[in-house]
Amino acid sequence: MIDERTSGILLHPTSLPGSFGVGDLGANAFLFVDWLIGAGQTYWQVLPMGETGPGNSPYMSSSAFAGSVLMIDLHELAHQGWLTDEDLIPHPEFRHDRVDYGLANQFRLERLRRAAKHFFSNANESVLSDYSEFCMAEREWLKDYALFKTILEQQQGRSWNTWPQPLANREIEALRKLEVESVEQINFWKFTQWCYYRQWKRLKQYANEHGIRLIGDVPIFVAYQSADVWAHPELFELDEMGAPTVVAGVPPDYFSATGQLWGNPLYRWEEHEETHFSWWVRRLHHALRNYDRVRVDHFRGFAGYWEVPASETTAMNGCWMPGPGDKLFLAFKKAFVELPIIAEDLGVITPDVAELRDKFELPGMRILQFAFAEDNSNHFLPHNYIANTIAYTGTHDNDTMLGWWNHASEHEINFVKQYLGREVIDVPWDMMAALSGSVANTVIFPMQDVLCLSSEYRMNLPGSAEHNWEWRFSWDQVQPWQTIKLSKMTRMNDRSQSCPAGC
Repeated sequence: MIDERTSGILLHPTSLPGSFGVGDLGANAFLFVDWLIGAGQTYWQVLPMGETGPGNSPYMSSSAFAGSVLMIDLHELAHQGWLTDEDLIPHPEFRHDRVDYGLANQFRLERLRRAAKHFFSNANESVLSDYSEFCMAEREWLKDYALFKTILEQQQGRSWNTWPQPLANREIEALRKLEVESVEQINFWKFTQWCYYRQWKRLKQYANEHGIRLIGDVPIFVAYQSADVWAHPELFELDEMGAPTVVAGVPPDYFSATGQLWGNPLYRWEEHEETHFSWWVRRLHHALRNYDRVRVDHFRGFAGYWEVPASETTAMNGCWMPGPGDKLFLAFKKAFVELPIIAEDLGVITPDVAELRDKFELPGMRILQFAFAEDNSNHFLPHNYIANTIAYTGTHDNDTMLGWWNHASEHEINFVKQYLGREVIDVPWDMMAALSGSVANTVIFPMQDVLCLSSEYRMNLPGSAEHNWEWRFSWDQVQPWQTIKLSKMTRMNDRSQSCPAGC
């Protein structure tokens, strides 16, 4: 449950400014925390922080536990003496406003390999000890991740169920041989995760010390081409060859007339129950060590999920199947003192979904862009909110607020004017003000809305395969008036963070 009035910003670190093609955990992340403080905010919400998958989606990572190597701050590695000044010369084709994932990935991996070589050749005893302690503490997932990434490279990216059978089936002797023959590659992938989590811990500590809390994002499903499915095939609906029999998606909805075919393998929930949901408990424990709250994506899938045969090309011909429901969350309650979980309860919400959310007092989500298509009874209108709610102008899947307005129907435009009781002068800020003044205890604004950006700056268009997850901002877009106005609006609506001692 959320019982304090707060405000925050949704911005993925890849959208931060920076010299190396994609935002990272370096100086600009700390500057963004400083900006949040100046704007009177309490929360910084991010998207999943794992490696990007097909279509550059952070929701299709190669591991449910690993951090994205693209976000490792190269300047910090140079400060450690593992990179040279020449290594920090940006590629001439990097853009400040969009991410070229292929180019950024190649550039950064080359430098990470150089850094790893210097580290393992020259690191002092104290630093090596810290690395070893990390590897030991995270061994439950780190070893499988490093093995998976090593084999994936050696097999040139082929699907894991097409690898040589001893490796695909994780035969002990085959993995032992790999660990001997490919020790340098395996250690490289462990090194990258140590770098990522060391830097993330430092950023989180800085944010928390200055009153900023971090909201992470836990996708309900994992990618098929992942260390998780390879290491734990018994937990997923796979055939005898290791291929998915059914996959995840959602039926036709607001975003797509044919539904969304995500393609993730579905869970064998009965197997998870047999182990008292130990994999899920480990996953949530990992998330709650790295974030102050977590948004669980597609929460409705825990009550019931849309199952689509793996042979289908759209999500239309699926069916609803029962999820684990109470059993999973009772396992969470047994494992954790509290559940700082945000339920992403969007889409087709049936009574059982609301009942599961409310039984465990989890805040749900309200999206203002969904509010004006009908009448005053609409669930997403601010006067229909309850306090235990996270309200957004839009999420990463929505258009920007200005883009939405530019494409809104005549009915929606008139309804907005009627609802606000006046002409709309500045669409994003008028809508943010309507949310901020609502009873919802937490409101979150995408950074694009603070900057009054139009549709071409949206983060993701569901159902489209290209040009998603690429948007970046630059500091010259952030004007003093925006910071002052956001801070004033936050204070007026009693949402300002309380400054910790000494800040």
